[in-house]
Amino acid sequence: MPPRPQPLQVFPIPLADEILSGDSIAARLLRSLHDHKLSLRRGDILVVKHKIVSKAEGSLIDLATIRPSAASRVWARRYHLDAPVIELAMAQSRRTIRRRRGVLITETRHGLVCANSGIDVSNVNGGRHALLLPEDPDRSAAGLRRDLRKRLNLAIPVIITDSFGRPWREGLTEVAIGVAGMKPLHDFRGRRDSHGYTLRASIEAVADELACAAGLVCGKLSRTPACLIRGFVYRPGPGSARELIRPAKNDLFR
Repeated sequence: MPPRPQPLQVFPIPLADEILSGDSIAARLLRSLHDHKLSLRRGDILVVKHKIVSKAEGSLIDLATIRPSAASRVWARRYHLDAPVIELAMAQSRRTIRRRRGVLITETRHGLVCANSGIDVSNVNGGRHALLLPEDPDRSAAGLRRDLRKRLNLAIPVIITDSFGRPWREGLTEVAIGVAGMKPLHDFRGRRDSHGYTLRASIEAVADELACAAGLVCGKLSRTPACLIRGFVYRPGPGSARELIRPAKNDLFR
């Protein structure tokens, strides 16, 4: 018999004050959980928006220090964009995927394909600074997991997320860019469905699905940069968000 589906719960973890460089994310989140009469339990999953990770790690760039190239200035002027942000996005990219009609899609140094190399100026400080992605989101997730384990004697998975657009689909969804303590993919290939059919191509990106569930709670304007997910039966073990990046040889769109 297949395992019986369990209810899934998503609890917001709001923060009243901004995260600053050098702050302990674990300490801040645990304080918020305590204030809201919540606590982490065995089996929970912590999902954190990348912005507070980047802020704590000091990945904040003063846009006044960026000197845009002539090409960045021309392109920004044509589409009413911020030239320093364009220049910074190019500097943070491994390669440009598409540059058209004011949209810049790049492949980041991490291998992520997204707009403007994941650089963000919203929810920072009014546009004076830009926030970069964490240098190594998997390492950041592992560090936060270690910190929580030291404080609680409890090992729980950590997922770090960001908002991405998608080809052929409008709107943004959350994706996992950092993972620690769980398998990000569930491979069902070789298993039989309820009708006896052998599955051949079913690999489920559960870390991305959990990131999307968290995104419904961690809204853009709600000052809720994290949540805990309870009730999902994850597969513990070493895992990383890098496993979610499709190798170029298997990518039909490169």
